[in-house]
Amino acid sequence: MKIESIELRRINMPYLAPFQTSFGVESANTHILICIQVDGLVGWGECVAGADPFYSAETTQTAWHVLRDFLIPSLIGKNISSVDESIAIGERVRGHNMAKAGLEFALWDLFAKQRGVSLAQMLGGMREKVAVGVSVGLQATPADLVKRVAGYLSEGYSRIKIKIEPGRDVELAAAVRKEFPHILLQVDANSAFSLDDIATMRQLDQYNLLLIEQPLACDDIFDHSKLQRELKTPICLDESIHTLSDANVALELGACRIINIKPGRVGGFTESKKIHDATQARHAPVWCGGMLESGIGRAGNVALASLPNFTLPGDISASDRYFHEDIVDPSFELNSDGTINVPTAPGIGVAVRMDRLEKVTTRREEFRA
Repeated sequence: MKIESIELRRINMPYLAPFQTSFGVESANTHILICIQVDGLVGWGECVAGADPFYSAETTQTAWHVLRDFLIPSLIGKNISSVDESIAIGERVRGHNMAKAGLEFALWDLFAKQRGVSLAQMLGGMREKVAVGVSVGLQATPADLVKRVAGYLSEGYSRIKIKIEPGRDVELAAAVRKEFPHILLQVDANSAFSLDDIATMRQLDQYNLLLIEQPLACDDIFDHSKLQRELKTPICLDESIHTLSDANVALELGACRIINIKPGRVGGFTESKKIHDATQARHAPVWCGGMLESGIGRAGNVALASLPNFTLPGDISASDRYFHEDIVDPSFELNSDGTINVPTAPGIGVAVRMDRLEKVTTRREEFRA
């Protein structure tokens, strides 16, 4: 199929409440949406790079530049027969996984629609519903955190993840576990600790956590292997995993027992599937991380999480966890059993509400063959 046009939109969708982690506070989704048109079909993708280079070196500004000046010119007007072919064309660009992923997501949507199948089917998904959890940002006090967690549990979320940072760590896990002794609970450090904090990490072992996510540096694997040997609780790597090779090295060295697959971080669904397959062969579970996406990115995450080795609840959550009004129809809703339905319509399975999208668009550029 010939790529006729590609459109970029930067959006600003305010969150219902600011989301605080060890590296800052996010108040709105400022991602880039990519729209590709071919033969009357439209494919949508979401580039999850944020406004600031804190979680990742990529930002909306760098992603716009790489998409506009390199990736899109390499594709526009080309006849593309598969997603793999488009990936090969973009291999000259080193890094910039989030920019590449946003474009690849739109192509997966497009090819699935062309075949008349859901994105989940095309990816090899096997579930009609996926178990989901909720990620809770840092709160002012442990009591505030417990109150926020109680609210999410009452809504039906099947797993709780709390953010931690040095000085706000063990007491938070202790407060939540004391109040809710039987819930699925995990913590996320977002690279805020070092090997000097082993004593703190050991204290977390007593709270029956599913995992400790990315406690050490964002580019580290080796030190995590040292830390994992000191802990009973599984370490889960997030920021350190950008490729299948990273995942293989981490598991081979014993740096983690679980991996968080964020398709934007690893460059798209193709690399996500490779990591999924490799971890499944090693009997290492994975789960789908979130980047506070709109319904477009959320649809892709739900589809990916329907693959068999996504055995832990993902950070996907319902649309109303984040937004007063999503830009897709239907929006994503939480079932009473702590799951979200996997869309079955062709492609990402939801329709983009252009009226709502126009309201949140802050920048737009179109490229034609």
